[in-house]
Amino acid sequence: MIFDQEPIEWSDAFSALIEQLEEKAEAGGLSRAERALLDVVETVRLLDPKGDGLHDFWQSDLDHRRVINSFDLVGSSAMVDVLNASQWCQTRPDSRDDYSETEAEYLAGIEEELYDAMCELPELVDEYVEEGM
Repeated sequence: MIFDQEPIEWSDAFSALIEQLEEKAEAGGLSRAERALLDVVETVRLLDPKGDGLHDFWQSDLDHRRVINSFDLVGSSAMVDVLNASQWCQTRPDSRDDYSETEAEYLAGIEEELYDAMCELPELVDEYVEEGM
């Protein structure tokens, strides 16, 4: 399913920080605050508007509870609400095409809120970083 949403664009400074954190993660030893930033970025990448949105997230191997807590940590209560509202996708079939019409419509409604919430993320993570994580 393709959504009418532009991909999130991070500031150059934030992108550079993420590159550093990805290298640090490979070496091991991220703080919880640093892990939260990587969780946010990895999840945004997974929620690419050209993919299957929240279905892809819930079918992934990510630690879903940690990711939700990471969005809470960076101050995105809207993302926390969207992810919590879509938890039922975890128990659905492997293919989004197998959703009932009601399920598909409900998920589409949640995803409208998702992409609105994602638009707020660059500003929220910049504030989170400025406040010293």
